[in-house]
Amino acid sequence: MAEPILEMRGMRKTFHGVTALSNVNLTVQEGQIHAIVGENGAGKSTLMKVLSGVYPFGDYEGTIRYQGEECQFRGIHDSEQKGIIIIHQELALVPLLSITENIFLGNEQAKGGVIDWNTSYVKTQALLKKVGLKESPNTLITNLGVGKQQLIEIAKALSKEVKLLILDEPTASLNETDSDALLELLLELKRQGISCILISHKLNEISKVADAITVLRDGATVASLDCRTEPVSEDLIIRHMVGREMADRYPKRTPNVGDTVFEVRDWVVHHAIHPERKVIKGVNLHVKRGEIVGIAGLMGAGRTELAMSIFGRTYGQNISGKVLLNGKEVDTSTVQKAIDQGIAYVTEDRKGYGLVLDETIAWNTTLANLSAVSNKTVVDEGKEFSVAQDFRKKLNIRSPNVFARTVNLSGGNQQKVVLSKWLFSEPEVLILDEPTRGIDVGAKYEIYTIIAQLAAEGKCVLMISSEMPELLGMCDRICVLNEGAFVAEFPAAEATQEKIMRSIVTSGVN
Repeated sequence: MAEPILEMRGMRKTFHGVTALSNVNLTVQEGQIHAIVGENGAGKSTLMKVLSGVYPFGDYEGTIRYQGEECQFRGIHDSEQKGIIIIHQELALVPLLSITENIFLGNEQAKGGVIDWNTSYVKTQALLKKVGLKESPNTLITNLGVGKQQLIEIAKALSKEVKLLILDEPTASLNETDSDALLELLLELKRQGISCILISHKLNEISKVADAITVLRDGATVASLDCRTEPVSEDLIIRHMVGREMADRYPKRTPNVGDTVFEVRDWVVHHAIHPERKVIKGVNLHVKRGEIVGIAGLMGAGRTELAMSIFGRTYGQNISGKVLLNGKEVDTSTVQKAIDQGIAYVTEDRKGYGLVLDETIAWNTTLANLSAVSNKTVVDEGKEFSVAQDFRKKLNIRSPNVFARTVNLSGGNQQKVVLSKWLFSEPEVLILDEPTRGIDVGAKYEIYTIIAQLAAEGKCVLMISSEMPELLGMCDRICVLNEGAFVAEFPAAEATQEKIMRSIVTSGVN
């Protein structure tokens, strides 16, 4: 067996008295893809931030041994010098700089204090070839999709002579094709002798590439699994993650679908920057009372653009078409008007658009309906506390209290705060855009249960997701969007992943 490239022993880390890591142990072998899994808040990202020096030596307890030497990293620069490179879930690329500029940012190829652009360009070409990209090194990052940006991050890591690559939820924002390409690249890097730590909630992807799996729960190591010597099923991983059996991934529900409540007719949206381009092309859509309607489609199909344009026209220009509630046309031309009509939108980007991270749970919970907790123009803090406390209990938000800052919550609990905010606005129509992105299987089940309960209460739910099993498991009807137009529709009983994909690849939309 190869020698360990990394050993972490007795790792402990606290935040303001709250224990994030408690006696965590991790061993990664040389040339291995080692997966770390666990529920949100289990300590995965915290452990990797300790390893990479984001949390410096002296800010934690425990021992890190790397390539046989005890290490005391006091910053990211220290760990990078040793060949440990971390790629965070939120990509750190500068959109308006080129690929070359991003790859060598902070690591400029210079001679005599002057950047050597020819050398930088040639090296970038070689790195892009390694990660399977054919783009020009001069291409701006803003012109690339998320999948290619993720590959640029890996190219940047390769430029620093990476020996241990850490990826935190690398496929969370990717479609199936881009995810497969990324996983294949990890296997190729493994063949080249590069070790990898992979944090992911997508257990099917872990099963494809992982040599070993460490499971964390509540900040402690609960299992170390060797995928090469024993069969490791998803059910086994889940049992270790959540500490209990999960016979069903989705809550059982008996749909009680009523009359049509929400309709969109002849909806056309032009690109936000390039008005000559149609992004949404004459879409017609309806949702009935108590119904969960899914929208499937590949990345770039226009799903988020459709949702945002309906909700206060927050995306696009030259928008035309009608929105109807209970058969009557309504004005949703601003966010406030959309909220007043009973429409809520849970964004796919909870950190950028869904929450004010530096504010408390209570502050965020009431944000979309301040008039309900205000006396004239002054917020009644007692009412705000009562409302937030009620939602904290109903949605099982795990936090010390409602005065905790949302930035310190796990992804799943942040998502519950976003849902609380919009449920407090008392909507009739709830548009959910990637509602479980980047959260673990246990928290997903809780979110699914909330969605099912909303439908049972007669709400109209429109659910956008890149995970087809999620749509198949939750929705009563699935509409397939491709290139800005609906190309197929399936009732739940007839929908399959194969049918959905076939409808996408065989449709030709102009």
